[in-house]
Amino acid sequence: MKRILLYSFLLALVGCNEKKMSHTETAKAVAESFYQGDKEKLEKHTTAETYANFMTIQNLYSEDSEANFNVIQEQSDGQTAWVKFTTSFTDEPEIFKLIMEDGRWKVAERDEGEKIPF
Repeated sequence: MKRILLYSFLLALVGCNEKKMSHTETAKAVAESFYQGDKEKLEKHTTAETYANFMTIQNLYSEDSEANFNVIQEQSDGQTAWVKFTTSFTDEPEIFKLIMEDGRWKVAERDEGEKIPF
């Protein structure tokens, strides 16, 4: 019984020890993992629908490229966040919508007709 309690405690401790990323850190992780071809990291920080969409266009970009992620603007209400940013791969700024899913920020698809706050 003591062993079960010890293992449960250690498992809970390890699970709680993982750093929670902000919406801005998540947006950066997604942009960089997309351009660098890090599919595991990309999947971890996106919703299933967004990950599938990224996979259909990812092979247009070369792997191991430096993204040079730069935040222009950001906004969050606690459950939904928006990050406007630039990278070295696009001429125009991009915007990610992020949602809180299972206690983590994840890049998500925008709903049709959804208004962007900036």
